[in-house]
Amino acid sequence: MALPSERWDGLLADRRLGPVLIGPGGGAGPALRQAVSAVRAAGKSLVLDADGLASYAGEPQALAGLLDADCVLTPHQGEFDKLFGKADAPRLARARQAAAEIGAVVVLKGADTIIAAPDGRAAINANAPPTLATGGTGDVLAGIVLGLKAQGMTGFEAARAAVWLHGAAAQRVGAGLIAEDVIDALPAVLDRL
Repeated sequence: MALPSERWDGLLADRRLGPVLIGPGGGAGPALRQAVSAVRAAGKSLVLDADGLASYAGEPQALAGLLDADCVLTPHQGEFDKLFGKADAPRLARARQAAAEIGAVVVLKGADTIIAAPDGRAAINANAPPTLATGGTGDVLAGIVLGLKAQGMTGFEAARAAVWLHGAAAQRVGAGLIAEDVIDALPAVLDRL
């Protein structure tokens, strides 16, 4: 749900509110940076995606003081490069370095999605079919991470599980999927666990 900034304080003060997702459809810029600061000042955990990441392009150090090891960033390669800069290092090394630099979990999306924790742990998930390179599917992944975190999983564990579930749901749908299809396939994937 998108809220005007004057309503954040009341909502964030509600102890029933768990982790917060900022980014998809939010419009990159100062307003989203304010939202990130407000969420963190309220002691809430954070999942940051899309426009939330773009709001910090070239300034990962601005996130370093705000985030903790339970927060999760979910960039695709282009968003990652805009945030952290381009480099020739292997993706795994870059994801680990980025996670350590900002002190949060980094999910570097791709055919071999890398989940890196700030303490150096990392996982590589290779079950993402190419059909996930479709608009909106990254937003779905961020939402799955958020849902798992809201159930009490740590950022690293929620990210690992979400990436696997996301890929399994996309495989179930097959070619021609749209983001909503991934959501619709999740119950069947969960039923098989």
